[in-house]
Amino acid sequence: MSASRRLLSRRALLRGAGGVALGLPFLDAMSRSASATTFPKRFIVFFTGLGTVKDAWVPQGTELDFTLSEVLAPLAPFKEKLLVLEGIDMESAYHGPGDPHQQGIGHALTGTELQEGDLFPYACNPNAKVGWGGGISVDQFLASHLGASTKLGSLELGIQVQNANVSSRISYLGPGQPVPPEDDPRNTWNRLFSEIASDPDSAARRRAHRRRVLDQVMGDYHNLQGKLGAGDREKLEHHLEAVSEIERRLDAPGTIGGSCAIPTLGDPPEPFVNDNYPELGRLQIDQLVMALACDLTRVASLQWASTQAGKVFTWLGQNETHHQLSHSSPTDETRRQQIVDIGRWHAEQLAYLLDKLAAVPEGTGTLLDSTLILWCTDIAVGQTHARRDMPYVLAGGAGGALEMGRYLRYQGNSHNDLLVALCNAMDVDVTTFGNPAYCTGKLPGLGV
Repeated sequence: MSASRRLLSRRALLRGAGGVALGLPFLDAMSRSASATTFPKRFIVFFTGLGTVKDAWVPQGTELDFTLSEVLAPLAPFKEKLLVLEGIDMESAYHGPGDPHQQGIGHALTGTELQEGDLFPYACNPNAKVGWGGGISVDQFLASHLGASTKLGSLELGIQVQNANVSSRISYLGPGQPVPPEDDPRNTWNRLFSEIASDPDSAARRRAHRRRVLDQVMGDYHNLQGKLGAGDREKLEHHLEAVSEIERRLDAPGTIGGSCAIPTLGDPPEPFVNDNYPELGRLQIDQLVMALACDLTRVASLQWASTQAGKVFTWLGQNETHHQLSHSSPTDETRRQQIVDIGRWHAEQLAYLLDKLAAVPEGTGTLLDSTLILWCTDIAVGQTHARRDMPYVLAGGAGGALEMGRYLRYQGNSHNDLLVALCNAMDVDVTTFGNPAYCTGKLPGLGV
């Protein structure tokens, strides 16, 4: 093989004006086994606390022929876009300081121990205290790789999270560096869209800048073209066609352009009134989807309350907090059903998110096809605080990296391995994530 055809670095980038980078698709010249990424990939964390009722969550059937459970039934229209994962243990969360809720949420995306510290008392032992999470979370790790060319590296949204403690943070820039979610849809809107709304010319300037970047990318492509084989050239052409299509979407007629438009916020409800929870969630989802459609970010998280929140699901006819219900006796059928109803309601909100993503066209598919969503929680079962046999759901298309439409049973595999697999699915090559003592490599069987 000639020097011009030797293996290229996987870090190769096409750089344009202002240092904005558009990642090359994985080419044969980078890795002979890699495949092209047609559209930019997006990653979303969908977090709900306090676990589930396992027998009402587990699907019935086999890997390819299964029926969604009572809790997951609202996701049935998107069954072919799901991976339901059973039998994965959050083993790391049985080690280090903290009570089960603190360990569960602090390890959920970091896979490493909480810091020793004296900031937050254990819920089960007021005389003992703990610090913040001990490592970078997978969303922020991915943002460091995927967020170079977007307005925001990542977007953290909350629905009545409120408290500033270790039991209410899922996202970390690094050890002891929690990222607070934004609870108020007004602030979300201001951060994402106020510049465009107050200065319509700013959208035109941003499009012009992106056009200059794309023109530079095309020039770099022509310089690189002669160094690539036929297969690589085809992959790179598809990648640049996808980039051009995003540009056309943003240039199309409309407030910002085509499917990218400033969402109407109206008069949003007060962000911390219990019964406003459903409306606040929908407003945050609407803005999250538009942020992705406008390519303002490619990594986001949506956190529903904190792990020990006093949320009362009054709209479901309930009068006890979710946390209280999660500690009720497993033989209390009334309260058990209320926990099931809460899980099903959260599944309905995820279905709403998937539907919104599927409504944004992208090439011959939709925004959902290039997005990977992780639905996770802090504990498996509220009554026992177990962090083994955790309930995980992956949704979306993941750009074709995962084989969706399946129900997979594992035998105690570590959730650290799941975090590795998520990184790999987003084209970020790692072999370990979090504490390597609880990581054996990527979780097998997902298709990455």
